[in-house]
Amino acid sequence: MKRINNILSIAGSDPCGGAGIQADLKTFSALGTYGTSVLTSLVAQNTYGVQAVYPISTEFIIQQLNSILSDVQIDSAKIGLLCQAAIIRVVAAELKQYSIPWLVLDTVMVAKSGDQLLDKDAVRCLRDELLPLVSIITPNLPEAAVLLGCTLAQDENQMCQQGRKLLKLGSKAVVMKGGHLMGIESPDWLITSQEELRFTSPRIDTKNTHGTGCTLSAALAALRPRYKDWAETLDVAKVWLQQALLHANKLHVGQGVGPIHHFYGWW
Repeated sequence: MKRINNILSIAGSDPCGGAGIQADLKTFSALGTYGTSVLTSLVAQNTYGVQAVYPISTEFIIQQLNSILSDVQIDSAKIGLLCQAAIIRVVAAELKQYSIPWLVLDTVMVAKSGDQLLDKDAVRCLRDELLPLVSIITPNLPEAAVLLGCTLAQDENQMCQQGRKLLKLGSKAVVMKGGHLMGIESPDWLITSQEELRFTSPRIDTKNTHGTGCTLSAALAALRPRYKDWAETLDVAKVWLQQALLHANKLHVGQGVGPIHHFYGWW
């Protein structure tokens, strides 16, 4: 019998269940993997936005990481909200001690509501110390602009230019997410040293998009051990995510921007 892959999420929480650790664990389960987690922060959040962030002590984050990584064979990991430079540094230091085949970094900096989640020191630490360690990063356009200290990309040509610059910072691959562009399509670009590939899907008419970025990065982590490269992995992840968005209006969670439907295939 083939072993079920174990996937780790290192991220903050979301009490309304649409993003963060909760969304990651749903994604891992929906895609047939076993989810484990390390909490980096407790977030007071609902469908209207983020009200407060409570960072967990670096000592306890180290204890969580060591507990999991010394015991469980982790096949892939997704890294989400690391809200302080000190937390980024300890996560980077701990990951260097363990051999995890695939590391997906969701460069969480700005919540969908517009709330700023990382200060300048944390952004700099993320860019300089963590980004070079990971296999792939998944910035949206505002996050790419913050990482590069430049203006927001206005079209796909500028997206690709910024993706190439991010690649030079050390990540092995970059997924530039184009959801912030206007138009009937929502284009993403996979950029590596060997190729640049465009992935697109029709824009879904739904306000329930909370946690879309968290979910895509978690899906990449869950699926990568099964596929030969990031192109195949991203293709499958986007098809699944598109269905989760298409079925999002079946859920009635909160009065603001609701979550996508991770379990559309079962419910």
